Amino acid sequence: MKISNQQAATGSWGEVNKMIRKKLLIFTVVMFGFGYALVPMYEKFCEVAGINNQRIPVATDNAFAADMSRIIAIELDANVRGMHWKFKPLQSKVQIHPGELVEVMYEIKNESDHEITGQAIPSYSPRNLDQYLRKIECFCFTQQTLKPGEVRQMPVKFFINPELPADIDTVTISYTFFAQAANS
Repeated sequence: MKISNQQAATGSWGEVNKMIRKKLLIFTVVMFGFGYALVPMYEKFCEVAGINNQRIPVATDNAFAADMSRIIAIELDANVRGMHWKFKPLQSKVQIHPGELVEVMYEIKNESDHEITGQAIPSYSPRNLDQYLRKIECFCFTQQTLKPGEVRQMPVKFFINPELPADIDTVTISYTFFAQAANS
């Protein structure tokens, strides 16, 4: 009798183990699918919440040789909307050769009595300049938070593709800072 009870108990445990394995397998598949679903859910959340999750192409290096036969005048502009910040380029104009890596500096100051977070949005002239402009480093890639009275200098490193049409000899790069809800 004892042998048959052991066999019955072993058979029962085998069924329990089989059921647990099935449940764990189903749980694993569901969690794997949930992991894949998080990306579009996050993008939709950012869209609904108004969070800027725009992917900005970043050049890692300059694969072009500088065109020393041309000079491009770059006018730099800075604006602020809805914030008590003072924002300006440290130089308003630079001249470069297409394909040449250049770094320009901007300065920003929080003139308020409280911490403010802002996001810079670029705009270009002529309109199709974004096809030829390759940024390597830019404060516009992330939100900037400044404490009251804080002053910060921020670089922008970029180059202009030498394939920029020959009839374009002056371009404008403008950044406008907009207030953002502080990150919590």
